[in-house]
Order: sequence, then structure tokens, then C-alpha cells
Amino acid sequence: MDIQALLKHPNLWRAGQINTLQSKQQDNIPTGYSQLDTQLPGHGWPEAGLMECLLANAGIGELRLLAPALATLSHQQNRWVAWINPPFIPYAPALQATGVDINKILLIHPRNHKDALWALERACKSGSCSSALAWLDEKKLKLKDTQRLQLAAKQGHTFTCLFRPHNAAAQASMAELRVRLRAGTGDEVQLDILKRRG
Repeated sequence: MDIQALLKHPNLWRAGQINTLQSKQQDNIPTGYSQLDTQLPGHGWPEAGLMECLLANAGIGELRLLAPALATLSHQQNRWVAWINPPFIPYAPALQATGVDINKILLIHPRNHKDALWALERACKSGSCSSALAWLDEKKLKLKDTQRLQLAAKQGHTFTCLFRPHNAAAQASMAELRVRLRAGTGDEVQLDILKRRG
């Protein structure tokens, strides 16, 4: 393949194009937090791609952070919001209070990591899910798995979020967005962007 043809490929981006990328309002979901939107390419979460939330432990406000996007997707699209292997049973009244259409919630409880990975990839690739949230076995998750999940999310146009521990930051990932979350004071969640396009 000619280098000039490669440089014109639509999936190739360059760091110098961050302002152009941020000005485009495609393939993104507003986070619901204007200050955060200004820091993300396309001004929001990747509507068709893999995102990772790295956190010390579950329940620090990660779902509250994603709730505006999940509410938007559950009302704008007639597709499922898949939850694969959640650490807790999602509390329907709380989800409903944040605006999420609970009639579109799909809970999947696989028997093992292999089944969970398969279910997540199929949920993303099928096109029947607007979003997929997953908690996988970190010890068994490989770089090639994140690559397959990123491709599946693009193919099915699915906002896909993996919840991983903080120490996963030291491992390579094909996720296009990686954020580290920490509990703040009160209801506050502190967020660091570790990886983003541009």
C-alpha cells in the first residue's frame, strides 16, 4: 500500500488533528458534564467504541458518571443497555431516577470469563445494544481481547465500557478512551484521562 494512500485512510488520526477531531460532533454521546466534554474528542463518550473506567473498587460513583449517557441512549435508541457480569444487582428505581429506561436493561450473568468475553463481544457486534457495560476477570483479560472488543463496538455501533482495576493502567489496551476514577468528597468523583484520541 502506498504511504500517501495510507495517510488518507479515514481511521488514521494524527496528534496534530485533535482540534479537528474535537470540533466534529460524530460518534459521541455527551457525558452530561460540560467541563468533561471539552476534554474529550468529539465532546463526549465514544458512541461506537471501547472505553475503560479504571477504579480501585466498585461503587464510587462510576455509574452516576455514565448515567446521563445511558439515559440518552436508552431513550433515543430502541436497543438494549447490556450489563455483563455486574458486581451488584442494578437497582431499578435508582436507574429510573437518573433517566435510564429500565425496560431496555439486559442483565447477562455468564458462568466464567470465557463466556463473559463471548457475551460482551456478541452484544457489541450484534447491533442490538446501544451500550454494553462489563466487569471481566482482569487476570484473564489480554490485549487481543480489548482489540476484538474495540472492533466489535465499532461494528455494532455500541458504546462499550469495561470496568477495570487501577493497576490495569500499566497494561496496554486498544480502548480508545481510558479514564481513572477516584472517590472524591461527598458525591464527587475525580477523573483523570489516561488515554484518548489525540
